[in-house]
Amino acid sequence: MTRPGSGMRPFSIKAKLGTLVVVSVFITTGLLIVALRTRTEFQFITVFSVIATLLITQFVAHGLTAPLDEMRAVARSISHGDYTRRVSGAGRRDELGDLAQTINRMADDLEAEDRHRKELVANVSHELRTPIAALRAVLENVVDGVSAADPETMHTALKQTERLGRLVETLLDLSRLDNGVVTLKARRFEVWPYLSGVLKEANLAASQRRLSSGSGNHSRTDVHLHLDVSPPELTAHADAERLHQVVANLIDNAVRHSPPHGRVTVLARRGPYPESLVLEVIDEGPGIPEAERYRVFERFNRGQSPSPHGPGSDGGTGLGLAIARWAVDLHGGRIGVAESTRGCRIQVTLPGLSERRD
Repeated sequence: MTRPGSGMRPFSIKAKLGTLVVVSVFITTGLLIVALRTRTEFQFITVFSVIATLLITQFVAHGLTAPLDEMRAVARSISHGDYTRRVSGAGRRDELGDLAQTINRMADDLEAEDRHRKELVANVSHELRTPIAALRAVLENVVDGVSAADPETMHTALKQTERLGRLVETLLDLSRLDNGVVTLKARRFEVWPYLSGVLKEANLAASQRRLSSGSGNHSRTDVHLHLDVSPPELTAHADAERLHQVVANLIDNAVRHSPPHGRVTVLARRGPYPESLVLEVIDEGPGIPEAERYRVFERFNRGQSPSPHGPGSDGGTGLGLAIARWAVDLHGGRIGVAESTRGCRIQVTLPGLSERRD
């Protein structure tokens, strides 16, 4: 199969050079015929032919080299860290137009990556500063004698230390995923007991954290978790540890945005392939605006919807859904926000034993 752009196109550089040769030959031949019929001396005809050919060649060469000079200038700017410049010849219908589009796309990607890197540094600094400041305040009070080193004070310090540990572990997970060092250990398992254990762990963790604030995970115990697996004997083939990250983070996000005494439902259904799985986590919160759905799986994105359970509630680190997306990608699956008449409905599809993407 021929790749796009590999053949002769009407406006390609090959076509232009071929046209240049044909035009030069026609000019020379025409002048020779004129010379024979008018008995003009051949030296004049030769001079006219050379001049006409040079003028045409210069015109074509300028059209080819001018964009290359601009591309070189833009590439030099990109190499120096300036990702704002773009090549203006992206609309050309030849190989130089394709090259200009490629350079512009590369500049767009590098500009986005640079912006994300700066946002990452700023957000990580902010996330680390909050528990460190709280921990420092507790320890300073103990050292200055303002408060005693009683179990309650030490419990508060421990909670902030645990929050730091969770944040660092989350960042390490992201680093492993980015570097491609995470491998899948897929196995067959029964879905109902597996998901039931994940929900029990989520309830237990929330109960243990309910006295802490800003722990980085939800500490609400008023939200009811409901599991719906059909058929009950459903099995799937996936990495249980990575799938645990997906489900736990989706539940954490759903509980955090649920109204008081709300309900979060985890549904599991058989997928289209052998041992494949379709998971849905549904809450009764304010939902996600359609314009924001493409951003919810970005790092440190907390969304624009106000908290349904009051100000000052834990907004999380904004990393949970990003980790869920990468864990699903490792399986070759899909994750996204599905249409829902109420609240938010996030759907995960795992391919099971089907051929995974490269």
